[in-house]
Amino acid sequence: MLSKEHKITQKKDFENIFRKGVSFKEGFLILKTSRNSSQTSRFAFIASQKVSKKATIRNKIRRQLKELIRSRVSEIKKGTDNVFIALSGLENKNSDEIKNTLVDLLKKAKLIKN
Repeated sequence: MLSKEHKITQKKDFENIFRKGVSFKEGFLILKTSRNSSQTSRFAFIASQKVSKKATIRNKIRRQLKELIRSRVSEIKKGTDNVFIALSGLENKNSDEIKNTLVDLLKKAKLIKN
C-alpha cells in the first residue's frame, strides 16, 4: 500500500495535472505527469466504467497498479505528480504484461532510468 505522502487526493491537484500535465500512452495505460513543489512523487490511479462495469475488476486493476508503483517508488524521479489511467482491455492482461507496460510507460516519460 502506498503511504499517504505518495497519494494525490485533492481535486485541485487533479485539475492541475490534467490542465498542465504531459501525457504518455503505452498499451492500455495512459500516464499524465507534472512537476510538483515537494520532494516526493505522488500517484493516483483511475479505472473508469469504460474498463469494466464491475467494481471488483476496476478495484483489482487499481490494486495491481498501486502495488507495482509501491515496489518501484524509490526508483521513480522525485518531485512529480502522476496519474495513471487504465484503458479498456487492461482487465484482460495478466500481471506480468501490466508490469512490463507500466515500466515501459515510466521509461517513456523518463521517470525511471532505462
